Amino acid sequence: METTSRAGSQGVGSSDGSAVEAGVPQGGLGARRSVDGYLLASFPWYGLDEAYTGRRWLMQVGTAADGTVEHGSTGHGVEPQLRMGRVVHDTATQRFAVVVTVAALPVRRSADGTGVLEATSVSSAAWLAGSGLLACTWPSQMERALRQDWLDQQTALAWELADRLDEAPWSTLSLPVDGVPTDFRYRESEYGWVLAGSAEGGVHVGAYGRGMSAYGMGFSVIKDITSYER
Repeated sequence: METTSRAGSQGVGSSDGSAVEAGVPQGGLGARRSVDGYLLASFPWYGLDEAYTGRRWLMQVGTAADGTVEHGSTGHGVEPQLRMGRVVHDTATQRFAVVVTVAALPVRRSADGTGVLEATSVSSAAWLAGSGLLACTWPSQMERALRQDWLDQQTALAWELADRLDEAPWSTLSLPVDGVPTDFRYRESEYGWVLAGSAEGGVHVGAYGRGMSAYGMGFSVIKDITSYER
């Protein structure tokens, strides 16, 4: 799976399963808020269900080289902010959950015909969620010169973890998806939590958050994606 976001290049994975350079992960800070890309998707978007009554906001979609929308994210809660190139950490107010929707795609040829793109899977959703969490929770006091090295290292680790969903530190968490109990793979870290699973409609669903507990959350198809537009 290799895609391009509306706000910049976004590599997701290569045919040999290795991680590729991602820059700022999909769904991270600085994403362009436009509903246009979401409306082009051939699959349904997921978000927190109607039990959640807080703020909702758009993030970013990822597209293939031919412009086909393959994944994207929607935000809920207090949007993480950047200030002077750093994430603003306020443990009293940093409460958010981001839902990642990934189209379930088979193994296929790359747009230029020179290679093969791996099928998307629950691991794809887990990596997008894990790297997205890193993008908005890096250590606030880290020097700029060290930040990219830290992000590269942690993003590679997130990929390795996503490729081993049946092993620790992952556990199983059952949450409702469109009202149906669904098993997700779930893990916690000092930066927040990440989960991933599959839903109806040919999609995989990932999520990450901080300050909002994943326990008791529910997910559902977004009936009107324009309701998320700022």
